[in-house]
Amino acid sequence: MSALGRIEEREGVARADVIVRAEGLTKQVTTPDHTLTIVRDATFDVRQGEAVAIVGASGSGKSTLLGLLAGLDVPSGGRAWIGGEELFALSEDGRARLRGRMVGFVFQSFQLLPALTALENVMLPLELAGGADARARARGVLERVGLGERLGHYPRQLSGGEQQRVAVARAFVTEPRVLFADEPTGNLDSETGEHVIELLFEMNRERGTTLVLVTHDMALARRCDRRIHIAAARITHED
Repeated sequence: MSALGRIEEREGVARADVIVRAEGLTKQVTTPDHTLTIVRDATFDVRQGEAVAIVGASGSGKSTLLGLLAGLDVPSGGRAWIGGEELFALSEDGRARLRGRMVGFVFQSFQLLPALTALENVMLPLELAGGADARARARGVLERVGLGERLGHYPRQLSGGEQQRVAVARAFVTEPRVLFADEPTGNLDSETGEHVIELLFEMNRERGTTLVLVTHDMALARRCDRRIHIAAARITHED
């Protein structure tokens, strides 16, 4: 049992509210010359419904940490859990199924499929999961983010802010318990970025979705319930 687990057992702490957990997460990359540590011994919990910012300078390891938490990358050491399931005890397909059930993503680069319309992009995760009424549900979420008149437009026909709103709609359409966002306003102007952030926090409040976002923007980070600071691969402190 981990040190954290032993403390909880001694103290009788109920951890049913923890939705994301990292324990000793480490990521190293070996080159012919040396071993580079990108994330070192990251340990923390995120409670259901929290909004948590991972903050740090460019190159500090924060995006790599987010990828580890989501099971998109495999650590060199340590463990991670989502909803009580240990990510790296699962196969790659198992992690993908877990993400399909519980996780949404918003990326800086939008990552919309160019050959699909806004409506089809948002329908896709529902169809992959075998969900019913995919078209109606996708239409409803797009209307919620202000794109009810843009359903048939392709990504190239949308502005950057509109593309990111489609990405937000796609992330929330499956009603995930956890949303991971990696610099979600990094490619947007300040006014458009503010609208996107409002959408994320509204969904967090209205649906109780746990929000874990990576940002170097401290004004955005201060709007979260908690901030995890990372520098030179290590978590330095939380506030």
